[in-house]
Amino acid sequence: MTRPVPRIDLFDVRPEDERAYAFARDLRAIEALLFTSPLPVDAKAMKPHLSADADIAALMEALTADYARRGVNIVRASGGWMLRTAPDLARVVAGPVPEARKLSRAAIEVLAIVAYHQPVTRAEIEEIRGVSTSKGTLDVLLETGWVRLRGRRKAPGRPVTYGTTPAFLVQFGLDAVQDLPGLDELKGAGLIDGRIPAGFAIPLPSDDPGLREDEEALEPDMLDFHLSPPPEDEEPGEAAPEDDGDA
Repeated sequence: MTRPVPRIDLFDVRPEDERAYAFARDLRAIEALLFTSPLPVDAKAMKPHLSADADIAALMEALTADYARRGVNIVRASGGWMLRTAPDLARVVAGPVPEARKLSRAAIEVLAIVAYHQPVTRAEIEEIRGVSTSKGTLDVLLETGWVRLRGRRKAPGRPVTYGTTPAFLVQFGLDAVQDLPGLDELKGAGLIDGRIPAGFAIPLPSDDPGLREDEEALEPDMLDFHLSPPPEDEEPGEAAPEDDGDA
């Protein structure tokens, strides 16, 4: 005979017990924030909605444990928490899967270089890869939302620097970019064989949004076109005269 699993009700407390009641109310507030947000919710976003002395670490530990037995779990991602379907139930909720757009080998290599070496310029990416990198490859990564323009390098030509985004962390189930595998993990997974050059090392990645000493902010886009309705005296289908640029 199967023994019933005891039900733990985190919210079955009385208002007279102020500390327990505040804890339970904070749990419900966090649950609501997670349920309504499509992106990870971090402690900073939670704090305004919780008690003044709320222990967010303890709250998340309790809520994560409670959700561990449910059909959706609470997981860490991009420095916050979010709700995700329990891994063993993925096939239950899976609907028609759209055809995935596969990244080319070049795009995967560039993405890895950006993740580990950010902030990095296109010339630096090419130096690491040993081959030229087409602008289209970087455009694809920008379109996915996994890579962003950070700033400009303080160097001749002021090249653009690239870095990863929070969407990159969410896509690959990372809490922080520092969770990317290191050399030992890559070797253990068979992604790097034993024949590596002496002194070869993988940099400790950092996606700190602040600009580095050798970076400067991007200037406002000067090619910001806005659609506007045609003048009232313009006939339908009549094109406005083009500006040939002459003074």
